Amino acid sequence: MDSDAYLTIEVTAQAKMVEKKSTFLAFLHPVSSDEEAEEWLRQYRKKYYDARHVCYAYVLHEPTAAKSSDNGEPSGTAGRPMLGVLTSHGLRCVLAVVVRYFGGIKLGTSGLTAAYRESVELALAQAVVVEKQQEENWAFTFPYDSVNAVMQAVKSESGIRILQSSFDLHCQLEVAGARSQVARLKARLEKVVADV
Repeated sequence: MDSDAYLTIEVTAQAKMVEKKSTFLAFLHPVSSDEEAEEWLRQYRKKYYDARHVCYAYVLHEPTAAKSSDNGEPSGTAGRPMLGVLTSHGLRCVLAVVVRYFGGIKLGTSGLTAAYRESVELALAQAVVVEKQQEENWAFTFPYDSVNAVMQAVKSESGIRILQSSFDLHCQLEVAGARSQVARLKARLEKVVADV
């Protein structure tokens, strides 16, 4: 896997598990931002308003961009084990939500940790894991007399796509592509056009 590639899930996956009469409903979603993860969480809290706990963990593009919550379970027994499953599989841009309906029998901290971990593992077994490229958008301006050189440089990077363009006295382009390709394009254009 190259440096721009990461593993994620293609579509939502889910699983159900019962442990000592407690029901665990696990859901995995591909997400690309904190806002998208928070929106899914709002939906689950609303839909499963009668559940005892709605715990979650997610990781975005960078492993440091991760969050988790035990949502009232003893500290470290839900969110952290769920996050551990995602990171141990090398996943990025994934939200895991586990809804727990208490069955009347306490599981203890080790039992809770195992149940939350296993719930996410079961949902992951149902998921389609795919490799994606981490992309970057870049908008820049350049003088009109550099159009040919700029367009030649853009076309030389096979994975770069032009999102928007404007050709006036000062031209503008917005491009997208894998981070490494955008970095190569920036370096190439700095040599060709001084005003980029």
